[in-house]
Amino acid sequence: MDIAAFLKWLEASGLAARIRDSLFLFPLLESIHVFGLALVFGTIAIIDLRLLGIASAERPFERMASDILKWTWAAFALTAVTGALMFTTNATVYYHNFYFRTKMLLLVLTGINMLVFELTAHRTIRVWNEAPSAPRAGRAVAVLSLVMWIGVIFMGRLIGFTTSRAAVKPPPPAGVSFDDFLNGTPQGAPNNTPPRDK
Repeated sequence: MDIAAFLKWLEASGLAARIRDSLFLFPLLESIHVFGLALVFGTIAIIDLRLLGIASAERPFERMASDILKWTWAAFALTAVTGALMFTTNATVYYHNFYFRTKMLLLVLTGINMLVFELTAHRTIRVWNEAPSAPRAGRAVAVLSLVMWIGVIFMGRLIGFTTSRAAVKPPPPAGVSFDDFLNGTPQGAPNNTPPRDK
């Protein structure tokens, strides 16, 4: 099965149709998705600001991270599930949307950024755990993390503004002009407004 056929299959599934045709399901999923994303970003921002020495500098990093990251992962799981369910309703359009693809790329990059942290600064955690900020590698990871997660949020909003579940309206008849629109002339009706003097 190629990707186009798979996307069509997703859109035609019973679950996708139920979400798409419901008055409440899609808005509910979208609300939960936004709430989850806000929680993901909020908890990650706390970690990143601690790495930069801007906030919670008096707390040991490992203790703070262990308290917060469980909420981050729970919120991320919630966001991933709701995002996947929304994707099924209009899979072909979302898949080809530039902002959706950029958002997915940024999510992959945030994962790579986290791996870089594990392979660099985190290996010396015993040295700087109680220091006000992380070493240079940790601070660089924190800055990149904040920038990329802000990018994820912006791309998510732009997806909503550049995709629609509504049917595309046919173009107006060839004889309709912008003046007809301003004067309230019905589409296709003759415009009897006298011409303006130039």
